Parts: sequence; C-alpha cells; structure tokens
Amino acid sequence: MIFRTVSVLAIAVSFSCPALAADMAVAEAADGSADPIIVTGQRGEYGVQSTRTGTKTDTDVRNIPQAMTVISESQIEDQALRSIADILNYVPGAMPGTGEGNRDQITLRGNNSTADFFVDGIRDDVQYFRDLYNSDRVEILRGPNAMIFGRGGGGGVVNRVTKRSSLNPYREFAISGDSEGGYRLTEDVDQPLGSSAGLRVNGMYENGESFRKGAELERYAVNPTAGILVGPDTRVNLSYEYAHDRRTTDRGVPSDSGLPLEGFDTVFFGDPDQSFARVNVQLGTFAVEHQLGEGLSVRNRTVYGSYDKFYQNIYPSLLLAAAGPNPARARLGAYNSENDRNNLFSQTDLVWENSLGGIDQTLLFGFELGRQKSRNRRLSGTFAGSNEVPLTDPTIDAIVTFAPAASDANVRTKAQVAALYVQDQIRLSPMFEIVAGLRFDRFELNVTNLNNGREFIRKDEVFSPRIGLIAKPMPNLSLYASYGRSYLPSSGDQFGNLDAISATLKPEKFDNYEIGAKWEPTEGLLATAALYQLDRTNTRAPNPDGSGTIVLTGAQRSRGLELGLERSLTNRWQVAAGYAWQKAEVRRVTSACLSGACEVPLVPRHQFSLWNRYDVNPDLGVGLGVIARTKSFTSISNQVELPGYARFDGAIFYELVPGVEGQLNVENIFGADYFATAHSDNNIAPGAPTTLRATLRFTL
Repeated sequence: MIFRTVSVLAIAVSFSCPALAADMAVAEAADGSADPIIVTGQRGEYGVQSTRTGTKTDTDVRNIPQAMTVISESQIEDQALRSIADILNYVPGAMPGTGEGNRDQITLRGNNSTADFFVDGIRDDVQYFRDLYNSDRVEILRGPNAMIFGRGGGGGVVNRVTKRSSLNPYREFAISGDSEGGYRLTEDVDQPLGSSAGLRVNGMYENGESFRKGAELERYAVNPTAGILVGPDTRVNLSYEYAHDRRTTDRGVPSDSGLPLEGFDTVFFGDPDQSFARVNVQLGTFAVEHQLGEGLSVRNRTVYGSYDKFYQNIYPSLLLAAAGPNPARARLGAYNSENDRNNLFSQTDLVWENSLGGIDQTLLFGFELGRQKSRNRRLSGTFAGSNEVPLTDPTIDAIVTFAPAASDANVRTKAQVAALYVQDQIRLSPMFEIVAGLRFDRFELNVTNLNNGREFIRKDEVFSPRIGLIAKPMPNLSLYASYGRSYLPSSGDQFGNLDAISATLKPEKFDNYEIGAKWEPTEGLLATAALYQLDRTNTRAPNPDGSGTIVLTGAQRSRGLELGLERSLTNRWQVAAGYAWQKAEVRRVTSACLSGACEVPLVPRHQFSLWNRYDVNPDLGVGLGVIARTKSFTSISNQVELPGYARFDGAIFYELVPGVEGQLNVENIFGADYFATAHSDNNIAPGAPTTLRATLRFTL
C-alpha cells in the first residue's frame, strides 16, 4: 500500500475503573475462548495462549498442527500498526501488495489473494482496506485450511478477532496528529448494563496525508457490540459495524531497465484528483453460544454484510525511454470499477468434549450456509490528449472520459455455498494427539454478462481433508506433521466473471505438506518452526501488464522454512520475531512464463523481522525492531526486480507521572531508501522515509 499516514504527534487518553485493577485482569476473549483481554491499566502481552481460529475449538496454540502468527492488540499499539500491510511485515512467509492502491492484497507462501480475509472466522472477502481500530488481535495462518475456512486460502488466511463486551467497565480515548496535517481519533468504551449485559463501542475517525504528494485519506467507523448472558449457560452477542474509507488511489512509480524508477519517491504519476477509492461497509452479526451439558456446546454465528465499493485510477503503465528529440516519458492508463456485494453467512458448530474407550477427544460437527450477490462494472478511460507525460512533470490535471470498452466487465453474480464438516481431536495419550477433519462444499456460481445477456453457471462439489499428527516428547514441546488441501473455483478469488472457457475449468487445487515444532523454552515464550511444500495446480496470476486481468500460469510449487518467536522472554521483555526462507516457482510453460521456470512475484528468498519491547524499570521502556528481505520480482514476468532492503524502527515508553505514559516511535531510523512492494512491473510502491510518532496515555 502506497499511502501511509505518518503520525508525528499522537495523544492517547485511556480511562479504566480503579476498583477493577486488582481483581479484573482477564475476561473472555473476543471469539469466546479463554484468551486474556486486559481491561485495566495493566498491559496485555504479545501473542496468545489459545484460540479457536485454527480448529474451531478452544485449542492451545502448541497443539495446532499448522504455522500461525498472532499479532495482539498490545503489539499493534506498541508499534502503532494501522493496516493489514503493517501487520504482514512481521509474519514469516507473508508479503503485502499494493492492491492497486484500493485494497488489501496479500501473498502467503507464494500465493496471491485479495479475498482470504476473515472476521471472527467468517468470510470478509471484498476488496477494501481494513482498519484495526476494533481488533483484539490479528491471526495469520499459513497453508491451506479449507476444512475450517472453505474455498480459497491456498497460502493461508488473515483472521481479525474483534473486541466484544467483557461485561466490565473500560474506557479509552485517543487523538493523534501528524506532520502532514492529518489526525486520528479513536475510542473504546465498555459499559456494563446490569450484572448480565454489557455494551462495548469502538469508534475511529482519521484524516491524513502521505509523503506521496497528492495522496490523501479520510475514513471513519463505529462498532457497537452488546453482550447478553441469558442464564448461566447461554451468551448472545449482537454487533453492528459501519465503516467508510475514501483515499487517493496511488499506484506508485514505473520501472526503468528492470528496476524501480529512482528519484521519484514523492511524485504522483497520473491525476491524484481523479484517482480515488471509496467504500462503505456495513456488517451486522448475531452470535449465540449455549452449553447443552457437560462437555457439549453449540454455537452459531450469522453475519450479513453490505459493501459499496468504487474506485478510479489514472496510473503509470509503462516508462518510455528518451529517443531522439523525444525525452523520457511515462505512458498512463485509466479505468474505474464499481464493485457492490451483499454477503450472508451462517455457521453452526456442535462441540463435544468426551472420553470414549478411555481416550479423550474433542469432536466438532458443523455446517455453513452462505450467499453472495455482486455487481461489477468497469469503464475504461480515454484521454482527451496524449496519455504520455514527461518525467519532468508526470503529475497531471487530465481530461479523461470513462466509457465501457468491449472487454470491460459488466456482470451480475450470485454465489451460493453449502458445507458440512467434521473434525476429531484425539488425545491418545499425554504424548500423542491426532487432528483429523473432512469438509464437503457445494459451491454454485451464476454469472450474467450484462453486455451481451449471456449467462454462465458453474457448480463445484469438493472434499477438503486435513490431518495432523502431534507428538509431545516434553510437556513444553510439540512436534507435528500435517497435510491439508484447499480449492479455488475457476472464476478466481473474487468470482467476478465466467466465460465459455473458464466455466469448464476445474478449480485450482492446493496441497500442503508440513512438518514443524512449537516449543516453550520458558514460561510465556513460544518458538516455532515449520518446513513445508505447497503444490498448486491450474494456477492463475495477475497479468504483468497491470491491466487487472488474470493469466493462467499452469502449476506452481512453494517450498520454505519458517521460524517464529513471540510473547515474552521475561516479565519485562516482549518479543515478536520471524524468519522465512522460501522458493516459489512456476513449473509449467505458459504464455505468461515461456521458460516454465519463472519465480512467483513478491516472494523474497530470505525474509526477517524482529520487534522488542523491554521495560527497563516500572517507568521506562524501550523498543527496537528491524524488517529485512532480499530481492524478489514485481510480477510473474520476472522482468523487473524489487530490490532487497533493511529498515530499522525504535520506540521509547515513559511513565511521566502515575497514570500518564508517553510514547515515541521512530520508523525507518536510518532513512533507508527502499521500495516496499508492488502490484505489477510498473506499479511499485516507494517506502516511507524516517517517521516520528508520539503518544501520551492517561490511565485513571
């Protein structure tokens, strides 16, 4: 993502009930598991001990046979993280993309996606930028896991766990400002309503600018959530979220002779006034959990989402070298796209903790029903004059007419899913466990091409298995081996179109083989290692020309090693670290990869991240971190290289007086000149220069 709000002054004000400080340290987690949520002045820890995300049951992270990274709210606050892209910088095997300047886009284990996002385990697949204002934590699982999440997720998924009422009082308000003239307001109020109900309201407003000239942002959101205890065995949660985001669509700089164009880090290519993305999101959630008896519970989560999305961009599509009397210049392209979608999903799980034949196990039975209706219309832009601009002045005030071209999408789609799944976590002994599951999905897609009236229907019925074997030679060490499979329908992760050819294609298939270890060398510290091979067949990739179309790339294989370290070394020292060695390559000749051995874009061979917070004494804490990665390619063409880089960050935390803490963050301490990511060969994102953020927190 090109846009980066840079805070130089931030003031955070938090209020908590002093009476609860001594006896209220842990409340039920946002997703219902027993994870700690700190609701007093006491700081929360990095990472998480247990979660439902990887298995749909309350499971210790050590017993989930899959690589997983958790970024907690405390880490988000300490590093002032604001986006999914910020989060992914600290996840081994993950890379953010620019998403054409209008959406979150991720590459996990060499697999690119705009749709593998979830909120509390429910699909959130529309193309937009997600804010973290109401997130308790963000969990990134790597490797296919359709048994839990359904279609897609071939390289992994990003799941946001949202805050919910703890039924105890909590207050936090924040205001922030930046050197570009922007500011951000947030609030988090948790108010009990009697002894058996509570209301929690999270809100956010941000108005910001960027080091990229002409790039601006305005967004706001509110999320009230009610929690109601209906007797001792039942809890109901009701939630509504409204979010608005409008920002400049900045697609970065073009390439020059196989590398990003240097010297234009702050320069906008195109017309910033006519390049913008706007989205309005409304999410309504009903969730209920009921304890039927000892060891037996049932829960349901039903979510309705309405997404109203529009974006328009005038962007660099090619750099033209100087030739004779003609100076070097950039060729521009233009189009806009309207994407509206309504989602309705309902998941019901029955969990049975039992002991049969002397063997403890956790049985999961569940089903999911979903419907998604979408409307997608694209218009191509035609310039009144030339679409070539000199490099001396590539920011223009253009006259552009947007009208449908023959190849522009104009479709209405309806997707329906019905799924059944079963999983058993069998604890054969204190040393051995088995996790085995199988999911059946029936996915039907109906696409009407409104340009010609043609209708295409595709139905897929697929089984997604999962099995993991866990050995625990010591109580604090888990070794595992696992296999998982996922599918992606032939219409792609946004199922935006079908034609006579794609309607006949089988879904893409992802098979992941993984061995790993999860070790707690000291209490509170988790070290992880994963070695994997992920095979993808009938692969598709974004067209290297940046047109937004998709090309077939045959077969793909990703291999890698991922190492992680998170939580706390001591009660004063918290850490989040990761390293990945990975190789992802196309293994079959296609029109996009004539050699048959192209490397997959945005997959650096080596990737490293580290963040520490150390509290020197009760008043003073310091933070230090680094993000480093080696070179990669900007597209499947392998014609343009994204250079490697290293960026250092730091922070100081100081309690000025009891209840008042100051915080200063410095990003890119040494002013590294780098390119953070890309979308194509000529849409490359410059990294932000040295950035300061300051924070004051008041705790009463």
